Amino acid sequence: MITYEPFWNTLKQSEESTYTLIYNHNLSSSTIDRLRKNKPLSTTTINDLCRILNCDIDDIITYRRSETDQAL
Repeated sequence: MITYEPFWNTLKQSEESTYTLIYNHNLSSSTIDRLRKNKPLSTTTINDLCRILNCDIDDIITYRRSETDQAL
């Protein structure tokens, strides 16, 4: 399962907030909602978050094995 838990920790440590991401960096509120619900994001959006927060990808996203993952 992909989780954006690292994003929330990185955001707390930054000078940004969800408000500034939406109003200063033009991220949509639906993107913030997708982050909250661990829904898929495009690699372009992940790249934008890394640039805005000046961080690495592992500061935004992580993978955890889950029994509820779909069978391949």
